[in-house]
Amino acid sequence: MQLSVEISLYPLQDNYLEMIKWFIDRLDSYPNIKRLTNGMSTQLGGDYDEVMALLAVEMKAAHSQWGKGVFVCKFIPGGVNLDHTE
Repeated sequence: MQLSVEISLYPLQDNYLEMIKWFIDRLDSYPNIKRLTNGMSTQLGGDYDEVMALLAVEMKAAHSQWGKGVFVCKFIPGGVNLDHTE
């Protein structure tokens, strides 16, 4: 089963861009997961289990590395076309 996730990270610190860039770079290390980022959020797409495992690992790593930060996620089972534009 495919899964699409829209995720936004709101670091609770002054150097917030550093944490966001760090997190996105780590997402790119998963070759089977498609990533699309814009100014407001990042969308991920891939196998349901792989996406959920990625989120568990990387959200924990972000909190361990940087401390407090808020993640806001939307989950769409079955996935969506991340290449869609209007």
